[in-house]
Amino acid sequence: MQQTLCSQRTMCRTAVILLVLMAAMSAAPLWAMESNEELAKKTLNPVADLISMPLQYNQDYGIGPADAMKTYLNIQPVIPVGLNQDWNLIIRTIIPLIDMESAGPGLKDTSGMGDITQSFFFSPKLPVDGWIVGAGPVFLYPTASHDDLGNEKWGIGPTFVVLRQEHGFTYGMLANHIWSFAGNSGRQNVSATFLQPFFSYTTKTYTSFTINTESTYDWENSQWTVPVNFMVSQILKIGSQPISLQLGYRYYADAPANGPDWGIRVNLVFLFPK
Repeated sequence: MQQTLCSQRTMCRTAVILLVLMAAMSAAPLWAMESNEELAKKTLNPVADLISMPLQYNQDYGIGPADAMKTYLNIQPVIPVGLNQDWNLIIRTIIPLIDMESAGPGLKDTSGMGDITQSFFFSPKLPVDGWIVGAGPVFLYPTASHDDLGNEKWGIGPTFVVLRQEHGFTYGMLANHIWSFAGNSGRQNVSATFLQPFFSYTTKTYTSFTINTESTYDWENSQWTVPVNFMVSQILKIGSQPISLQLGYRYYADAPANGPDWGIRVNLVFLFPK
């Protein structure tokens, strides 16, 4: 039975990778379209006025005594809403689908949905002294389909982003902090700070090279998790549909005991410009 489940997971992972590669092979660079530069910039801007659907596929390796692997597909729709002539509301949602191999003796493989995180950024339509900014609330919803995949806690906190784009460079910071306020009283409370400083350079052929960290500090356990990501992305087109394809590698500079050592990322982003 376990062998069958492993085979099914392997087939699912392979199918995702093949779909991404097929998209890349059938895509053609959009060298001639004037809007490509703006699209490339907007894919690097978390509060851009651009509807997008990122499908972020991740694999982490070296977990626990069994040197196990964790696979997770983050479905991350981004929906901008124009509030008036001066302000946008950017709604960013992260829906994780997780597959965790057994990390050691006595532990079971686990698959299902994790907890959903949803951020609401109120952002001026024009930069403030050259800086693009946004801030608002972030919510944590206890949607995990298995105890091991979530916290069983409702959470809330502040989030903000600040960045600058000039001469092909994009640099800035996205951050939030989430406290739990309700949920299963038998589970540990949530108090976590997320920090994502980022730095990117986009070439004249709309290829972007990015380095960032997606660091989390768990105040309840006094523990950092610090993955450092190195990524390259390209604006492409499938028929008339613009996409961004991103490939990446990450190294864990710090992680909890039995945490991952390294990982990979494939991110396929469907773009829907106005």
